[in-house]
Amino acid sequence: MATVTAAAGSGDGADGGPKLWGGRFKKPLDPEMEKFNASIGYDKVMWSADIDGSIAYAKALAKTTIISEAERDKLCEGLEMVRKEWSVGQFQIVPSDEDIHTANERRLTELVGDVGRKLHTGRSRNDQVATDTRLWLRDRISNISGLLKETISAFNEQAKSNQTVMLPGFTHLQRAQPIRWAQWLLCYASMLKRDFDRLQEVYNRTNVCPLGSGALAGHPFDIDRDFLAMELKFDGITLNSLDGTSDRDFVSEFLFWSSLTSTHLSRMAEDLIIYSTKEFSFVTLADEYSTGSSLMPQKKNADSCELIRGRAGRLTGHLTGWLCTLKGLPLTYNKDLQEDKEPLFDSVETITSLIKISCGVIKTLTVNPDKMKAALSSEMLATDIAYYLVRKGVPFRDAHHVSGECVQLAESKNTDLDKLTLEDFMVVSAKFESDILDIFDYEKSMEQYNAKGGTGSKSISWQIDVFEQWLKTN
Repeated sequence: MATVTAAAGSGDGADGGPKLWGGRFKKPLDPEMEKFNASIGYDKVMWSADIDGSIAYAKALAKTTIISEAERDKLCEGLEMVRKEWSVGQFQIVPSDEDIHTANERRLTELVGDVGRKLHTGRSRNDQVATDTRLWLRDRISNISGLLKETISAFNEQAKSNQTVMLPGFTHLQRAQPIRWAQWLLCYASMLKRDFDRLQEVYNRTNVCPLGSGALAGHPFDIDRDFLAMELKFDGITLNSLDGTSDRDFVSEFLFWSSLTSTHLSRMAEDLIIYSTKEFSFVTLADEYSTGSSLMPQKKNADSCELIRGRAGRLTGHLTGWLCTLKGLPLTYNKDLQEDKEPLFDSVETITSLIKISCGVIKTLTVNPDKMKAALSSEMLATDIAYYLVRKGVPFRDAHHVSGECVQLAESKNTDLDKLTLEDFMVVSAKFESDILDIFDYEKSMEQYNAKGGTGSKSISWQIDVFEQWLKTN
């Protein structure tokens, strides 16, 4: 059978190279349109996923008898040759390569001849790119999950090493109640554990195979889609061909996940930026995660944390921009969907680096227990005065009011709350007895919060154990 090729100039690119879709066109693309349309500059990162999908598709085609087993083997061998070229940096992109799919198919056909033109039978770049993106992202999610576990472990190990260290807990950035440093660490470990759990859900919805959906209507040659899913280690197949080619929920979910996770890391970074200032001096960042000033030799800047905080905004921007692109698209595939790649690829790279840097910061962080303890002040135990009265049978709302009067009295005397005498307290309420003076003990104050989740030592030990067991089973 004679091979049909496009006539010169018919649907060629600006470079004269033939296009897969060029049969119905008489004129080539404008050079600016050629550049505007192409995605090979960034989607080439999916070269391995594209080859995996094509090998599975060649095997599935052979099951339909559209190609012979010999042709299947030739295609698979050729695709492995293309893979080797990519892996050793020898693959040459040419100007007519619009995207990674056309690049790989073009090179395959150069290597194995006309049988390479059969590979795309019944397949569209619409279901191909959806498959490649899922394969690519699936692998990255697995890598990120491992990094998250390492970071959660770093927080937990620091908590184990600092269970007796105390510091002010803050609300509204005002000193509120004394807490343990381990409680602060385990708070962020809890956030990241939720992020880990959410990421597994994103993985599950990503790990679904759209291949065999064709351009939109389905596959005309009774392709075995369950076989394709099995070959590519997907959990199952998409249920509807229209949805299979146009669905980018998994991209949206990952961009949201990245934005939320980076928000958690940004909050951690902000705390550490504050805590590492000379005014606080609660912690000292390692030199490996700090930079200096080009003018002021004394400066040690928490630039690792500032960049974590800054790049969180970038990830939120990717999410917002992508949702604005997606919101008005009619079914099914539209070229607008190509705009998912750059925010997705950058989000994967950015969140990966944020997690790595955050892990390094926590592992190498130096805690200054004396500075933390020195920042505690007796007015932080005003709530304990209310609790004291509650234990004496006073309703909490009344006890809260009385405690506030004690604070006001100390301020009027220009003294600290723990410097009030028993007589001062008894002026405010006859419920006070000599044991009121015993409440001004920070360690004792924290120990009353031993309900699970609190800052008491038993609760801290319980939280650490929970994380250790979770790390062993995930």
